[in-house]
Amino acid sequence: MWVHLRTNERVLAVLVAYIALFSALVLEVSGGGLLRWAVYAAVAPLVAAALMPFWHTLVVSVLSLVAAVCIYGVALPVISIGGRTVVITGVAAAGGISLMVCRVRMRLMVARRRLNLLGDASEHLGRTLDVAQTARELAEVAVPRFADLVVVDLFDAALRGREPPTEPLTEPVELRRVAQVPAPPERPDNGPKAGKAEKYPLLSLPVRYLTSRTPARASLVDTADVERWLVQEPNRTVPADERRHRTAIAVPLCAGGSVLGTAMFLRHRPPGSFDSDDLVLAEEITRRAAVCLDNARRYSRESETALVLQRSLLPRHMPELAAAQVASRYIPAGHGAGVGGDWFDVIPLSGARVALVVGDVVGHGLHASATMARLRGAVRTLADIDLQPDELLTHLDDVVLRLNTDGEPADDDEGGLDTEEDARGEVGATCLCAIYDPVTGRCALASAGHLPPAIVTPDHHAEIIDVPPGPPLGLGSLPFEAVDVHVPEGSVLALYTDGLIRGRHRDVDTGGRQLLQALSIPEASLEARCRNVLSALGDDQPTDDVALLIARTRVLDTDHVVTWDLPKNPATVAGTREYVSSQLAAWGLDDAIFTTELIVSELVTNAIRYAQSPIQLRLILEESNLICEVLDGSTTTPHLRRARTFDEGGRGLFIVAQLANRWGTRHSRHGKTIWAELPTGADLSLSA
Repeated sequence: MWVHLRTNERVLAVLVAYIALFSALVLEVSGGGLLRWAVYAAVAPLVAAALMPFWHTLVVSVLSLVAAVCIYGVALPVISIGGRTVVITGVAAAGGISLMVCRVRMRLMVARRRLNLLGDASEHLGRTLDVAQTARELAEVAVPRFADLVVVDLFDAALRGREPPTEPLTEPVELRRVAQVPAPPERPDNGPKAGKAEKYPLLSLPVRYLTSRTPARASLVDTADVERWLVQEPNRTVPADERRHRTAIAVPLCAGGSVLGTAMFLRHRPPGSFDSDDLVLAEEITRRAAVCLDNARRYSRESETALVLQRSLLPRHMPELAAAQVASRYIPAGHGAGVGGDWFDVIPLSGARVALVVGDVVGHGLHASATMARLRGAVRTLADIDLQPDELLTHLDDVVLRLNTDGEPADDDEGGLDTEEDARGEVGATCLCAIYDPVTGRCALASAGHLPPAIVTPDHHAEIIDVPPGPPLGLGSLPFEAVDVHVPEGSVLALYTDGLIRGRHRDVDTGGRQLLQALSIPEASLEARCRNVLSALGDDQPTDDVALLIARTRVLDTDHVVTWDLPKNPATVAGTREYVSSQLAAWGLDDAIFTTELIVSELVTNAIRYAQSPIQLRLILEESNLICEVLDGSTTTPHLRRARTFDEGGRGLFIVAQLANRWGTRHSRHGKTIWAELPTGADLSLSA
């Protein structure tokens, strides 16, 4: 702006010099042909009209007319009265035309600048879905082309994604300074920096505009109220020497029937006061900004809801397991990407086994989080019936297919969904399931289009486990393949989603190598390993969710696991009770002998009577549980039924169900296992 002013001053000086030189030249050669020279007296006003502002053009026009009157009307009497009249009238007409042309040109320039400003506002506003950033974009667009200072104050509710107040304001209002351009100087007495919330009385400047919900223009504002508002000190008494003459426009930020806050535009430098056209321009800019702010607020609310939903569904505390020690991390995507559907789970299974599951739902937002919740619930249900990983993924694939079928729109218009909702109804996901058995030290894994896990052996060698990738969930009719690997005791298994190793400047292969390097660093705790991985692969603004699940495996030795092979002979039951009694006594579980003998007796009797060989009994001692397992070669699943009064049998499983905390059946490729879990210690008497 100051550059333009200096340029106009130079042009004005040149034109004034031209008028002076032309006048001197005419007076010098006043011998003849003066009327032919008179046309050059109109050059200066016309040039000024094309290059300079209105007031400069007016000065040049007046000077040209004065020079023409002095020269042709007074200094040169040889010219006839008609000639004098023609020359002076021509110069006056040229000045008048120049003023009109300048006024039209200036209006066109102002209109063009305003259109350019509106275009820039449309281009720059709303580039992000961040409320504070959008407010800063509004201030940056308006300074310095429209105002010298722009301040944006918003309700805290709008910043947090909630609905701003809709009721009439009856008490002091708390507003937060979100943006101020240019930024306030770093002075102790200049009030708080941008970002602090202050309460304003009902009669204060911003609250009055919030209450009216209409834009207001104040010319030459010279009040302590404005100064107190600018420094965010509502109760401060501003000395007269600190007050500055300002012309201001205050516009409430309204969108969707709600008031989000206020925007104040101030000038204290040329071109001077705001006019009515400036008020319309400010209202249009803030209207567009308010729409972008409301969109960002709604997005923040949806993201916060999805994040709360997702965090409430993820495991809050890792369970204490005999099979493994586990640790986890979950990091949502950066602002603007939206919360995704990544999840992980640790599911205790029968026989002291544990299922480690990691999954990723395609998409972001509330829909992805809700889908994640449904799939996680389905995985827990399927894992509870002791399916193998490949079988679990097959059933989970059927669940996803049903979700897609249920999400299809109806044929009629009333029951149908629009195109956007239809697209959001499509469900796609990947999943990795690993079931680890601490008795055998083996881990069964199956993948549905998910990245394979990493393993770190006790000698700190890290590698990726070769797991067949399998198709993603939701395709249907495609098989999943499981792989069974030996896991040495003390090994570390790492399951993760693609957001961990894939980034803006990193592909999957590079991220995989960095993951192995971070995991191979010796650490005593799993929490330290999680920190190493995230520090090596973490991003300040990740483009996707990150889920990381790390488990250090354990193996139950012969001091905790005892197995007996039993012949298919009813006389074996009595000897089995003796085996169990002596083993529990050796473990110091004398209080559990009676209950365990009864459960084992019923399970072994059923296996001998109804199942096939081989038959095996196994006792597993955990920290707080005792597990009894009877394995046989039959694939028939026993069912709990209610025996009639005079029935001689049919009460075995009923007795087991009453005495045990949990019981169930799991199938394998070689038969089935019936298991029952009993508490040890003080809880045993309550169970009995």
